[in-house]
Amino acid sequence: MEKAVYRISEFCLLYAISRTSLYREIRSTRLRVIKRGRRVLISRTEAERWFIALCQKNEPQPSV
Repeated sequence: MEKAVYRISEFCLLYAISRTSLYREIRSTRLRVIKRGRRVLISRTEAERWFIALCQKNEPQPSV
């Protein structure tokens, strides 16, 4: 069963990203988070949206 939200540590493991890089993505607003008190959570839908956008950004552009 997939989780609806991920903690920072879970997200980093799942997407093979360092905590520093993750916080950089959050600061740049490329990745939106949910704050519950001191806990920072990332929804599965937001994680998937971020990953798709990242993949599209890194696709090679067709040469003209």
